[in-house]
Amino acid sequence: MPDISPFIRYRDAKAAIAWLQEAFGFEPEFVQEGSGGSIGHAQLRAGDGIIMLSTLRENDLSMTVPGPDGRSTAGIYITVPDADAHHDRAKAAGAKIVMPPTDEDYGGRDYVCHDPEGHVWSFGTYRPGSEGTPT
Repeated sequence: MPDISPFIRYRDAKAAIAWLQEAFGFEPEFVQEGSGGSIGHAQLRAGDGIIMLSTLRENDLSMTVPGPDGRSTAGIYITVPDADAHHDRAKAAGAKIVMPPTDEDYGGRDYVCHDPEGHVWSFGTYRPGSEGTPT
């Protein structure tokens, strides 16, 4: 199991789960529905990593979702074997591409996008903690 598992809040977590599967290839491992069709807790796998998400609730740890200007204070980076193929899949599913696939000076090839609710996602071949060596 991963040592770090980011958690994200969505206005419509049920729709987010379906979109994250289609666009990014996440696989749901656990989904607990809450009242009124909300998601109380979900765990989705990408390779060796897991993200957790739920429906945004009032007074929810002072968390929010990105506003109409699209700004966010955090982003998630996920290592993939082929950044270009992953980009094409995400773009076809409607991801808003912020930075197209780019070869980075520090190694690897990355792209950045927003999901339908504005969260920032980065995918690429760079593997953090590997002394700058891309996968």
